[in-house]
Amino acid sequence: MAAVVLHPRDLAGCEHRLALDHSHPGLMRSRSDTPEAQRRKEAAEHHRAAVREMVRGLHSDQPPGTVVIVDARADHATRVAQTLAACADEAAWIWNATLPIDRDRGRRGHAELLIRDGAGYLPVIVVNHRVSYPAKPHRNDTVPNGGSALTSPVWAWVPAPDPSRNGRNHRRDQLRLAQLTTMLLDLDLATSTDPAQLRAGAIGLDADCIVVYEMATLLEDYAEVFTRREAIAGQHVATTPRRIGECRSCPWWTRCGPELEARRDVSLVVGGHQSSVLTEAGITSIDQLAHYRGDPPPEWPSNARFEDTVVNAIAWLTGTPLVRRLPEPAVVRADVEVDVDMESYGELGAYLWGTLLTDRTDASRPVRYRAFVTWEPLPTRDEARSFAEFWGWLSAEREATRAAGKTFAAYCYSQQAENRWLLGSAKRFAGEPGIPAVSEVEAFIASDEWVDIYEAVSTNFICPNGKGLKKIAPVAGFTWRDAEASGEASMDWYREAVGHGGAVTDLAQRQRLFEYNEDDVRATKVLREWIDTRAKDEVPHEDQVLGFRHRD
Repeated sequence: MAAVVLHPRDLAGCEHRLALDHSHPGLMRSRSDTPEAQRRKEAAEHHRAAVREMVRGLHSDQPPGTVVIVDARADHATRVAQTLAACADEAAWIWNATLPIDRDRGRRGHAELLIRDGAGYLPVIVVNHRVSYPAKPHRNDTVPNGGSALTSPVWAWVPAPDPSRNGRNHRRDQLRLAQLTTMLLDLDLATSTDPAQLRAGAIGLDADCIVVYEMATLLEDYAEVFTRREAIAGQHVATTPRRIGECRSCPWWTRCGPELEARRDVSLVVGGHQSSVLTEAGITSIDQLAHYRGDPPPEWPSNARFEDTVVNAIAWLTGTPLVRRLPEPAVVRADVEVDVDMESYGELGAYLWGTLLTDRTDASRPVRYRAFVTWEPLPTRDEARSFAEFWGWLSAEREATRAAGKTFAAYCYSQQAENRWLLGSAKRFAGEPGIPAVSEVEAFIASDEWVDIYEAVSTNFICPNGKGLKKIAPVAGFTWRDAEASGEASMDWYREAVGHGGAVTDLAQRQRLFEYNEDDVRATKVLREWIDTRAKDEVPHEDQVLGFRHRD
């Protein structure tokens, strides 16, 4: 009998966390979710519920028993019994399918859907992220090219090549599907015993198709992963902490962080893959890296500048928050400058567009914060109104500035989020009053008048403590009014501001969100002006920092 039982979530991510989770099961059971984790769970549940109702509706004209909904409120044993009964009755679609825990083989799992195909079932999971994206067309050609995804419509299992899409490889999803497929094989419920014939699927955030996976290769990878993870969970393979992105939200960080700092572990100053390469090359401590003078290790990634890691190590030892790459830092400036910051609530929409206009040619014109907002709980069509008002105001300022013979620039910090909601809003609300054409938004995003200060920071500086606005702007002297200000906290404030999910509406939180958003745009302005003026005198150049190595 297997000593441990692995859930699919145990198959990816930090190995040391897996070891700690299984060596201290009591601590894990007693821990409550962080607010961020709770929000993710609620968003995922909201998405799954929407897909469940879509599946139910698509088959509402089918005979009874075509779609079986396993009762999510029932205990585990009841859910298993309902799932196996539905399989025995050859139901075509089984929602919330829960498979028996296999203690002999050490596996457990459930699938949002089991779909009958031939004489057996295949698993389909429903996830709250995108599992495919549009294939890029040829230049001057509207027909997508190079799509590599295999997809099926959401109303029937008919997989076919989809030239309009490329799949997105999410390792966690694939390992989960592999475990579920293996469990179906062990239960003699799979569609085939031939791995080459096995398929599985995922319905992503857009919920407009099922992305189909051929399982043969994935099952081979899964078998290796499962064997190692089982040994780690059973305490047969020793692990050691290493800082990776996952650490930011890990409950074990309060234990691992001090341990890493005590041994001055190199992973504290470089990314996960880079720290593995350095460790394999015998560079395990920050001190070793800070004094390193040789060539980069042979496996060092070509897209990463090795000197930056040495600078990061020296900065960690010397407490240097920022290092200049260039003799003279530079950033795009204009006569009329507008800072922009957007606030969204998960995947439900963008409820606030904040702006700060500065006319550098007219000192009498006040630097004024303007917010375009909807306080109707997302999702809401009123989001179209607030976005249209924002876009109309921004476009009018651009046109007036040009007409006056002045230059114009709009700024944001890390435009990925803003671009997503600019384009997404234009697409979702197309045809409504004031909503721009997608081509108009695309032209703006591609223009020189849309400037990302995050990119300017990356070009001008090495950032030992990260490149987030709340890491960099304080170096330029900016302070947020709210000591709790963060993207994570703003999610909680929004819930209370609109009474989301049945919460009591707290109007004071709306003012808090306005101030948080205003501080974000003011921070971008302060940072830009600092880069253009004082940074060259206040931030050491990398040559000065690398001189640390000559103190030996």
